[in-house]
Amino acid sequence: MTNVLFDALTATAPGRLWLETHDGRRLTYGDLYTLTGQMAQVLVEAGVRPGDRVASNVEKSPEALALYLAVVRTGAVFLPLNTAYTAAELAYFLGDADPVLFVTDPSRVAEAEGLAAATRGGCRVLTLGTDGQAGSLLTAAMGRRAAFETVSRGPDDLAAILYTSGTTGRSKGAMLSHRNLLSNALLLKDHWRFTADDVLLHALPIYHTHGLFVASNILALAGGSMIFLPRFEAGAVLDALPRATTMMGVPTFYTRLVREPRFNRETTGHLRLMISGSAPLLAQTHAEVEGLTGHRVLERYGMTETNMNTSNPYEGPRIAGTVGPPLPGVELRLTDPETGAVLPVGEIGMIEVRGENVFRGYWRQPEKTAAEFRTDGFFITGDLGVIGHDGYVTIVGRGKDLIITGGFNVYPKEVEEAIDALPGVIESAVIGLQHPDFGEGVTAVVVASPAAGLSEKGIIAALESQLAAFKRPKRVLLVESLPRNAMGKVQKAQLRDRYAGLYSG
Repeated sequence: MTNVLFDALTATAPGRLWLETHDGRRLTYGDLYTLTGQMAQVLVEAGVRPGDRVASNVEKSPEALALYLAVVRTGAVFLPLNTAYTAAELAYFLGDADPVLFVTDPSRVAEAEGLAAATRGGCRVLTLGTDGQAGSLLTAAMGRRAAFETVSRGPDDLAAILYTSGTTGRSKGAMLSHRNLLSNALLLKDHWRFTADDVLLHALPIYHTHGLFVASNILALAGGSMIFLPRFEAGAVLDALPRATTMMGVPTFYTRLVREPRFNRETTGHLRLMISGSAPLLAQTHAEVEGLTGHRVLERYGMTETNMNTSNPYEGPRIAGTVGPPLPGVELRLTDPETGAVLPVGEIGMIEVRGENVFRGYWRQPEKTAAEFRTDGFFITGDLGVIGHDGYVTIVGRGKDLIITGGFNVYPKEVEEAIDALPGVIESAVIGLQHPDFGEGVTAVVVASPAAGLSEKGIIAALESQLAAFKRPKRVLLVESLPRNAMGKVQKAQLRDRYAGLYSG
């Protein structure tokens, strides 16, 4: 038996370029294979065994991406964590996933050791840094041989756990198998026509499905290369665009680029494809990008639990406001949210999907897993949509009140609980409102005691130690009461209607 995912992602000739960084570093696929072997030896020496979880909370770098493959190579399960998470948030993920190893940035080692000591197994801590701060993992790896006997793993073995947001309770760990990740990446490579000649401009984070699996896996399977930027900065992206053939981004990338004078036909003339996902791209932005560059952005639809489900076509109409037809091999249907009955074309319903791309369930939550799957294997996404007569899917809302801001998922309940815990707060309701830059802006509507003297700035400041920046409200609106129905449920739809234009002017 082979290691299904690792073997496929490292099959490219060793002399071919894998990536180049913003500061001129160039690494080949041979360098990648060597580095994963050296890292894998260190991981095994640290106690990592097949099936164990390895948590990573480090800044983006080639070595951080190699760590993902090194973990897979050992037969373990990779657990990427957003670098914006606070210590309180990290404590939850470590406690739930129960990793044997936690890799963190050298600057956070003291915090990480305290968090690791509080886990059930008392997991070990190693560090991995950037900008000359190698950290203990890379320092140890450089002293190891390149050879490592890759651990065999089959299609249904777990490769990764990614924590995903919902509207109630805490984040859930989506279990992704070798088959889930490989099948979807192979499908997308062909659907989007990636080849060894492609150069992908990679400015996405690598703790998220989009940048970690969609982007890097596709390029590795195609044998192409990446211009690997540490983060999105419009100037750096525009400097790199003339050397790229493809670009993947979230809507925020495009809303910022259209403001730049250099974002034009000359700068983007070498590109063959721009892809957007993780949140809806406004029709206005579609039109602006096309007017400035001549390129029609390709939108697709996916989620942590399923990778990609639908895509506008490579050849054919790319229709603004839609996410295209289901991808080959992905079955998609719409059902009545109340009864589960399958709905005909043209009716709005709950999106359900089935295919090799769909995850294996939620980590240590069998009841939640069972509740999200139909008996015939279809996964209930929680998104509401409609299928047109042309087969294109349009996302019209979410059955759950999930907020997608800048490509990141935020569930209101977690933010509400943090706000409600503040002295003087009586209750709160958190909603997403259309935002010109982030897609949706996290917005809190708060009822506070008059005697507390709370202010918008004060509440936002008080949340800095509790929530990652992307989860914190961009606005806090203080009100006397929240609207409720006869059953006492807060009517968030009314709040969204009432404050719909908050960020428009």
